[in-house]
Amino acid sequence: MSTFLVVAEQKEGAFRQVTFEAVAAAKQAAGGAEITAVVLGRADQADELFSYGADNVLHVNDNQLDHYTPEGWSQALLQVIEQVNPDGIVLGHTAIGRDISPKLASRLKSGLVSDVVSIEDGPVFTRPIYSGKAFEKVTIDDGLVFFTIRPNNIASLEKQEGASGSVEEVSVTITDLQTVIKEVVKNTTSGVDLSEASVIVAGGRGMKNEENFTILDELASVLNGAVGASRGACDAEYCDYALQIGQTGKVVTPDLYIAVGISGAIQHVAGMSNSKVIVAINKDPEAEIFQIADYGIVGDLFEIVPKLTEEFRKAAVTS
Repeated sequence: MSTFLVVAEQKEGAFRQVTFEAVAAAKQAAGGAEITAVVLGRADQADELFSYGADNVLHVNDNQLDHYTPEGWSQALLQVIEQVNPDGIVLGHTAIGRDISPKLASRLKSGLVSDVVSIEDGPVFTRPIYSGKAFEKVTIDDGLVFFTIRPNNIASLEKQEGASGSVEEVSVTITDLQTVIKEVVKNTTSGVDLSEASVIVAGGRGMKNEENFTILDELASVLNGAVGASRGACDAEYCDYALQIGQTGKVVTPDLYIAVGISGAIQHVAGMSNSKVIVAINKDPEAEIFQIADYGIVGDLFEIVPKLTEEFRKAAVTS
């Protein structure tokens, strides 16, 4: 029986949403093949993968894989791939996926379709090019079907409560690691994962200083969203570069993107233009961001954002 291999990603012991989306993407592309998920390192919730559509779950139980390193994960996955001999491999187009997928493709002498946002029968993969200004459709005529998916674009399957299966332990040999993770120091940013958030409130240079970002935190909290930023805001040290959205930062596609005090430079637009609904708040009616916004509010963001926060808070209480 043919199979597609999904590489699961975890964050603090829980699977990232993109892992469940990758299982759904694998089913779309697999043409009836079984879906096998592989978990590297700790596997506290491995059974959950069955609830989201995985037919089989493999667990590589090695504490050297608890934290991602290119060497360790590459060695482990190549050995798993040799054992499973899959027809396809799917990863999230995350920091890990972007890093390791080209390495695996090179070692496997395989093609790679990266940053897939939709899949049609065939399979036909759609991916953005030219910083999101255009899209191309890609098919794989021969060999391994190897692709990564952009988070928050391909919906996961509905969770099937009670679905279960047997998690199979797989042995690999990890040798000669040049990098060893001894301690993980968490970044000061917290809350909803920016790359997977359905709502993002992003600030630009118009925020004026670091302290003013607190009003964005409050709005994002009410909307159960994440806070992002333009490169200009990061360069001005208003916030950490981990929040940067744009061509040289994170590429996001939330259901709602609220751009606050952001002019709309092309580098920033490249990272968020595919958001489903864009709301722009800027005091300059000629700001470029209004050209791509679905809704625009011209005015003082320091008056508008607190009022929006209060109205959303009232709506949340009455709903």
